Amino acid sequence: MNIAFFLVPKAEIICLSPENSMRQALERMEYHRYTAVPLVSGDGVYVGTITEGDLLWKLKNTPGLDFENCHRVLLEDVPRRLNNQPVNIQSNMESLISLAAAQNFVPVIDDQNVFIGMIRRREIIEYCRELMLKKTDAAAAGSGN
Repeated sequence: MNIAFFLVPKAEIICLSPENSMRQALERMEYHRYTAVPLVSGDGVYVGTITEGDLLWKLKNTPGLDFENCHRVLLEDVPRRLNNQPVNIQSNMESLISLAAAQNFVPVIDDQNVFIGMIRRREIIEYCRELMLKKTDAAAAGSGN
């Protein structure tokens, strides 16, 4: 199975730039109800993922920082706790599944590390569920039940 089958293209994804402010990130994440968003540089390269937790810890650990002035802090200055590893579009299902076990979504890049989309864990789980059901049905048919 080609992992491109699961790809949600970049055009359908909310992304942020490291040059966006914390306030922009908080407002977009709230509006879209996301807990994590890919960070993509101006030239399209995947740089990482920013999470609600990253923003919360920055607010907590920066004296004088609050929602009213967080527009002054760029996302590139917010430490990220997790490192969502991307997968190359040419990768196999095994690579994808091992990353998806630890990430809600897997960023997908091309050979130049340009972000081209993501694959959500939900779709991978659904695919595996369908495979299991097919095996169960085949086994039942083979045993005459």
